[in-house]
Amino acid sequence: MVANLFLIRPHSLPLFTLPSKFLFPNPPSLPKRFPILSLSFSTHPQIPDPDLSYGPSLHKGTKPPLPIPLSTDQPIEEALIDEESFTRVFNIAALRVPAKDCFALESRLRGHLLNWPRVRNIGRVPGDEVEDEIAELLANNQNGEEEDQNGVVSLNRRVYGKSEGDGEPLSPVLYREKLAKTFDSRGYVNFRNLAKMSRPNQKKRRAAEGGDGGEGRRRNRKSEFSVLEVVEDEDEEGEDLKGLLGDAFQGRKKWRGSTRLLLLDERYGDKGVEELPRAIQAVVKEDTGKSMRPTIELVRCKLTLFYDYWQMNEILEALLPEGMIVPSAFETVGHIAHLNLRDEHLPYRKFIAKVILDKNKPKIQTVVNKIDVIQNDYRTMQLEVLAGNHSLVTKVVENGLRFQVDLATVYWNSRLATERQRLLNSFTRNDVVSDVFSGVGPIAISAAKIVKRVYANDLNPHAVEYLQRNCGLNKLDKKVKVFNMDGRRFIRAMFASDKAKSITQVVMNLPKDAAEYLDAFRGILRDRSKDEEFNLPMIHVYGFSKAEDPDFDFHQRIRIALAEVAVDVEMRRVRLVAPGKWMLCASFILPKNVAFANPVDI
Repeated sequence: MVANLFLIRPHSLPLFTLPSKFLFPNPPSLPKRFPILSLSFSTHPQIPDPDLSYGPSLHKGTKPPLPIPLSTDQPIEEALIDEESFTRVFNIAALRVPAKDCFALESRLRGHLLNWPRVRNIGRVPGDEVEDEIAELLANNQNGEEEDQNGVVSLNRRVYGKSEGDGEPLSPVLYREKLAKTFDSRGYVNFRNLAKMSRPNQKKRRAAEGGDGGEGRRRNRKSEFSVLEVVEDEDEEGEDLKGLLGDAFQGRKKWRGSTRLLLLDERYGDKGVEELPRAIQAVVKEDTGKSMRPTIELVRCKLTLFYDYWQMNEILEALLPEGMIVPSAFETVGHIAHLNLRDEHLPYRKFIAKVILDKNKPKIQTVVNKIDVIQNDYRTMQLEVLAGNHSLVTKVVENGLRFQVDLATVYWNSRLATERQRLLNSFTRNDVVSDVFSGVGPIAISAAKIVKRVYANDLNPHAVEYLQRNCGLNKLDKKVKVFNMDGRRFIRAMFASDKAKSITQVVMNLPKDAAEYLDAFRGILRDRSKDEEFNLPMIHVYGFSKAEDPDFDFHQRIRIALAEVAVDVEMRRVRLVAPGKWMLCASFILPKNVAFANPVDI
């Protein structure tokens, strides 16, 4: 199949808030012999450009200088991409709203929200999620400071099991947690089920202990391609609740319960409430009228997008020299991405491969480029591994079947999957198929699930080995008979045997030379009686044509090879493989005059 570089996945991931000291740590030092494509950040403030299109861009936000042009003098094999160079910070505004009201307000204000691809309009603030019972203890209290103090004491009892000067024992839940932290061998005997439920796994325990270092805390998983940080006012009044609610609360003083952030349109990043659209002002006004202490407030945020956020075409456009065409597509064969780069891309092939590998993990593990046209009889390609795993052995799933392929020794083209399916749809369970150039068996094995019998042949011994392996892998080895012969010899041998009467379909999928092999059909039944009842096979032959009228050109080549003018052919254009070069499929019933031709006519 073909994977386009411009596709954007519709799913969104949650935003994560981290302290600012983890957003831009000092980059690790690298050996001097490694040239790094680096973009340094400038200290200039964010300046919106009205000419830029809506949405995130590498040319917006806190902008570093333009990328350093790649030099062909650099040792490409050792070149690296500085991923931190693609970090962008955007100053935006958000409405902090109660968690229970966030979805209703999102629907109401959707047209005024950020609405960026892969970034959710609703942001979460870590540590700002507390159970409803505890939230009630910190709710707005109109009965004076004495009751507020009583609420704090009750909260301490719930969180810590007891308050200052309170002799009450730990609650059962906290006692259970204390047991889990101090478990020994005796504990497993007395509380086996408790041990299984309470003991954290190793990954969670290492993360809690901070064993992965500062950089790991900054971005624990590769999927975290965006971080949302609330910029608090320094002069904000109120009691510091960080000690009460934990370090995850990050020192916020005004807390009114579980909240969410509704990210507003980027145009409102530096505006006050009075400058916002009337719809937003109406929401704030309604909230102010309901209570003396509003539950909705306007806050300033920093949205940071990392290298993982940007699409392949955006990264490549920044990496490649200005004016160069960005590679737009590649073929996927199992875990391998197969490129056909132009000459102008070759000096930058390592950078292109790394970006493709980064943006398609874990599905893509190897990136290769075809360095020469197919010129040998086995149709194998000369490939250069540009990035990732150097193994070219992979597994492909097509039509519900599994195929093992080694691109170093056999031929496979995922772009023909649709054409193969079209051909298979024309077969019936009464057919017997003869595949002259079967390769590793994409047509032969798929046809074996439909038809009565398949005879598959290929000249390449490596392809035959994988063909037999794939037959066993799909449990169809009893319906497929495998041969390793030259195409002409295979055709003549099949129709000279007693299998000739049963063959109803012949597939010749070797576009470069298949038409020239049609001469093998001339006179294949000359030793049989013309009065004998015989169903002539349907032949499907593939070929290339660069002619102005490719259909007529390919039809003429078929007539010449068969030495027969009256050949009724159904022609189909499969795909355009290159500018002005078509791949075609011609289907026709073998003419009787060709099959019973005299030896002198051969």
